[in-house]
Amino acid sequence: MLIVLWMVNAVSLLIVGYLLPGITLTGFWAAMLAALVLGLLNALIKPILILLTLPITVVTMGLFLLVVNALVFWLAGSILKGFEVNGFWWALIGAIVYSVLSTLFSSLLYQA
Repeated sequence: MLIVLWMVNAVSLLIVGYLLPGITLTGFWAAMLAALVLGLLNALIKPILILLTLPITVVTMGLFLLVVNALVFWLAGSILKGFEVNGFWWALIGAIVYSVLSTLFSSLLYQA
C-alpha cells in the first residue's frame, strides 16, 4: 500500500508540474524521486520547522503553516535535479495544489 501511495503522490506531482509553469519535472522517475524526498522532508524537517515557528503560527491562526509547506516544497525542488521550483510563490501554489491532489487521490484510493 505504501508503494501505491508513493505512486499516487508522484502522479500528483506530475499533474502539478503540468498545470503550473513555474514547476518543472523531467519525467515520471523524477516525480517518483521528488515524492520520496518530499515525504522524507515532511517526516523529518517539517516537524522541526513547525516547532520553531509555533508562535507565529498561533498568531496567524495556522495560516503560517502554508508558508512552512511552501518552504519544504521549495527545498525539495532545490536539492533535486529533475524537480525544479522557480521561486517562493510557485512553491506556495504548488504545495497547495499538490496537497489537494494527493489528498483527493488518496481518498479515492481508500474508498475503493
